[in-house]
Amino acid sequence: AGATGNAGRIGKAGGCQLIISASRRTDLPAFYSQWFFQRLQEGYVLVRNPVNPRQVSRVSLAPEVVDGFVFWTKNPGPMLPWLDRLPDCPYYFQVTLTPYGAEIERNLPSKREVILPAVRQLARRIGPERVIWRYDPVFLTDQYSAAFHQKAFSQLARALKGVTVRCIISFLDWYSPMERRFGSQRPQMIDEGQMQALAAAFGQTAAENGMRIFTCAETADLSGFGLEHGCCIDRELLEQIGGRSLDLGKDRGQRAACGCAMSIDIGAYDTCPGGCLYCYADHGAGRTAQHLACFDPHSPLLCSRLGPADIVRERKMKSSRVEQTSLFERPDQK
Repeated sequence: AGATGNAGRIGKAGGCQLIISASRRTDLPAFYSQWFFQRLQEGYVLVRNPVNPRQVSRVSLAPEVVDGFVFWTKNPGPMLPWLDRLPDCPYYFQVTLTPYGAEIERNLPSKREVILPAVRQLARRIGPERVIWRYDPVFLTDQYSAAFHQKAFSQLARALKGVTVRCIISFLDWYSPMERRFGSQRPQMIDEGQMQALAAAFGQTAAENGMRIFTCAETADLSGFGLEHGCCIDRELLEQIGGRSLDLGKDRGQRAACGCAMSIDIGAYDTCPGGCLYCYADHGAGRTAQHLACFDPHSPLLCSRLGPADIVRERKMKSSRVEQTSLFERPDQK
């Protein structure tokens, strides 16, 4: 009852293993750090079903069931003062850092003066193995040509040398809400030759700066250029950080080419003030402004409140940690 106040009905939902994604749907570290740590303190979060918003899951954040956190952000700075409050479990940050200007990424602070120093401070605090650089998404326009990307990637890689050992790239997937935002400046489709040329340049640059480079949800085989297929919710990385095995399967709710492990996303669509033109989580029609007006740092729902028609279901959580099993021996190999 404490989760719902006087609104909503409570039911039960099936159990699942628990990696918390925070978040594919919005930039929690940059804009909602206070809310996130309030949820940690209270031990749970409420998450609306994006397909059926009247269905709400109550997700436990108790340390005994959470096996790790994966944070997604374009600016980790606002979360830095809170890092010591994170529970003792594996976590890492994915920081998107691209060369696009304010006409594309509209509401970001200065990358040189604010974001890069914050990323460097983050790496000093938690170690470069837990800071993942995302050069994502890659797209071409008259201004942002292939030659521009090769130069920009090289400059950023040098700036991040020693700050991270892993980079993830992806090429832009087109979603209909982007049409209105880009207008006549719609990006060009990247053909196979352009993709391979970029991969060759990126792969060489990454190697020169002590980084491995991975692709996100790409079907193309770019291994000849030093690029490996990767995943954003990375079971093996969480195992390495935490020093124990996790019995996690593939997330079947993602695209076919996605290699991510199962996780629960605690963000919400149409809540990011970043305003990036390429954002797939912004559906337009003023939805973000409407949701931001509802933000309450003490609410268990992000940018939302429970109503009488909402049905809250308690998710039965269980840890995916494999006890008394070698980190190098998967349960299915016994």
